[in-house]
Parts: sequence; structure tokens; C-alpha cells
Amino acid sequence: MNTADAKRILETALICSSQPLPVRELRVLFDDELGADTIKTLLLELQEDWTERGLELVSVATGWRFQSRPEMRDHLDRLHPEKPPRYTRAALETLAIIAYRQPVTRGDMEDIRGVTINSMILKQLEDRNWVEVIGHRETVGRPGLYATTRQFLDDLGLASLDQLPVIETSAQQGALIDALAEAAGMVQPGLPMGDPQDAAEPAVAVAPDAESSQAEPSAAPSGNPS
Repeated sequence: MNTADAKRILETALICSSQPLPVRELRVLFDDELGADTIKTLLLELQEDWTERGLELVSVATGWRFQSRPEMRDHLDRLHPEKPPRYTRAALETLAIIAYRQPVTRGDMEDIRGVTINSMILKQLEDRNWVEVIGHRETVGRPGLYATTRQFLDDLGLASLDQLPVIETSAQQGALIDALAEAAGMVQPGLPMGDPQDAAEPAVAVAPDAESSQAEPSAAPSGNPS
């Protein structure tokens, strides 16, 4: 099979798939006649082929997928003018804490935010399939340890947690919160996030901390990237 035909097959499979496809599944398209390295090379060539188009081929946590380019968002939103679900800023700050400090308990999150976290916030994030309990801390009450999922990475267009931006200032922190909201389509760009009472809550510091995870989870992570 020549390169052009192989790329055409990959392109068709990826465009028609509703989910990212890992290289091991893409090899099935060729009855394993093409190795993983060859597939990856062809995918990189496809990325280059689509450079000037409205779609882009990207690698995320669970595989490869085509997606619209960010600059197309405003135009595409006109096809669906209804407002997407809105999450409070408290929910987004909680998500950021989990992303940067995982695995963390609800108590850890409350210590960092300085306020009690509503149970509905964690439920919303779990329902979104962005966070999950991966184990329990061996202490009184054995509280659940929360971590982000591969779906979280996919929705943000990331291949791993290492690609999360480094947060050193409050301005960078605010930009991250806004990016989390916009990337997931949780709020329309420019709209205020959260309830009025959230504005009175102290800002969250989400920079990585070596002391954030002193206990190991009692169960292996389920679908959470290493």
C-alpha cells in the first residue's frame, strides 16, 4: 500500500470517528501490516497536510482526532446560539486544584480554597467525567482521593497533565480558569462566571506543591493519566 492510500484511510477513519483513536486501533485498519512508528509518521504528515484548513489533527490523551481550530469557534457557535451549561467559578477553581494537586481529598481542597466546598460542585465535575475518586487516604474516615480523568485531558485538547500551563501568578491563575471554561464550552466567552457569592471567596492558589499528596491512593487510578 502506498503512502497516499494509507493517509487517505487514516484520514477517513479519524473524521468519521466520534472519539479519539489510539495508534493501536488505527493499526487494525491495515490488518497490522503497518507498524506503530509508520502510523505515527503518517499522522504527523496528515497534521501538516491540514495546516491551512479549518480542521486540525491533534493528539490527545486517548488518541488522535480531528477538531475545529480555535479561530473557527465564533463562526461555529452561530449554528448553535443557545447558551451552554454554566458552571460557577467555585467549580472551576475546584477543578484547577484537582488538576494541579491530585490526588486530593475534599478536605485538601477546602484548606486550599479557604471555604467549604459544596457537594454539588464535585458531583457536577464527576457527572462531566472530568474527575473521579481513584482511592482513599488511609486516615480517619478514609476520605476519597480525587484526580482528573482522560476525558478532562481530551476536552482540553491535551495529551498529558505535563501540558498544563505553569501557574505562578494570580493573573496566570485567572487565565487558566477562563481557559478551562471556554475550552469545555461551559460558558460563552465574555460572560461572567459563577454566582455573586463566589466573588467574595478568596482566590485559589493552584501552583504545584510537593506537599500536596503525602498519602498514596489505596486503589490504582482508573483511567487517570500518570
